[in-house]
Amino acid sequence: MGKPLMLQEADAERIETLKRRLGARTKIDVVRSALDLLERDAEKRERVARWRRAATMVAAESRKGLTRVSTTQSSGSPLD
Repeated sequence: MGKPLMLQEADAERIETLKRRLGARTKIDVVRSALDLLERDAEKRERVARWRRAATMVAAESRKGLTRVSTTQSSGSPLD
């Protein structure tokens, strides 16, 4: 058997209300649904943070490359 979870009365009522609204069989079905949503949200936030870091690194490298090309072209190199 699982571990008991002590809830405030207001939270227990919220779970009961959601249980009826969602058509869930049990209170734990409601809690599991909420946990699933929270996990997906946390994963999405982590993924977005990784994308931002990667985009920042790529942008910096792209700027360096563009600066090198621009400098090379303006100095009259054979790339003209």
